[in-house]
Amino acid sequence: MQYCFFSRLSLPIFALFCGCFFATSTFGAEVEPAVPLKPAELVHIGKFAITNSMLVTWIVAAGIIVFAQLATREIKAIPSGAQNFWEWLVESLYNFLESIIGRELVRKTFWFFATIFIFILFVNWFGLIPGVGTIGWGHHDASGVFHVDRPLLRGGNADLNMTTAMAAIFFLLWIIWAIQANGVGGFLLHIFGPKGETSGFLKVIMVVIFFMVGWLEVVSILFRPISLSFRLFGNIYAGESILEAMSTMVPALSWLIPIPFYFMEVLVGVVQALVFMLLTAVFTLLIAKHEPGHEPQH
Repeated sequence: MQYCFFSRLSLPIFALFCGCFFATSTFGAEVEPAVPLKPAELVHIGKFAITNSMLVTWIVAAGIIVFAQLATREIKAIPSGAQNFWEWLVESLYNFLESIIGRELVRKTFWFFATIFIFILFVNWFGLIPGVGTIGWGHHDASGVFHVDRPLLRGGNADLNMTTAMAAIFFLLWIIWAIQANGVGGFLLHIFGPKGETSGFLKVIMVVIFFMVGWLEVVSILFRPISLSFRLFGNIYAGESILEAMSTMVPALSWLIPIPFYFMEVLVGVVQALVFMLLTAVFTLLIAKHEPGHEPQH
């Protein structure tokens, strides 16, 4: 399938951006929570720091790339095994997005939306593997219980740097797609231009009103990356905090109490990946669609 190539090709570039972007951000807090907001730095290469959340994103990206290569190495007319699963996943995403944003737009943007969904989904699920966040360097307290202060691995989307990087990359692509669909003038007209058919003095009033409303739309557009990043980060970070709280509530039952919450977080991982993909797809559709009779001239 020709669109499998794009989602595999974009993963290494995407992971590199997401792993490095905003890696030096810090968060201040008077009381350190059970799951720290700031990722732990593992290795310094000059001024560049590799954190445990970056390591997770690289591991997941490498795993997806290797699996996709193995699944599509020998394409069979009647797929089975890994090829069957990969084709089912990609084709289902393609048909689903086509029903929402249309055939023309999905051909242009599917590589990003498919990559973002698959990547976020498996990063979310990887963070649920036992040992992620619980294996690393730490100390023993007075009672002899070992506490991990610097885990080797941390859920990638529980790091605000990661979600902000993905939202920023989408915002950049959104601007490019908007200008491609409308041109610079059409893009500005879409935001500030009057809607509807009016004439005379009423048209002047509508121009003034929609110009003022356009600035509200600009503020809304600028807040989209912030809402995207905090929504994904908040849900995944909250899930990890709940699992941490459940596992320490009754030490003797630390292996049993979190189990129902693990099933919930598996579902949350799917929902949050789907929500991020759908919101970015709908934002793109809203700027790229045209009213009948108002198609851009090429």
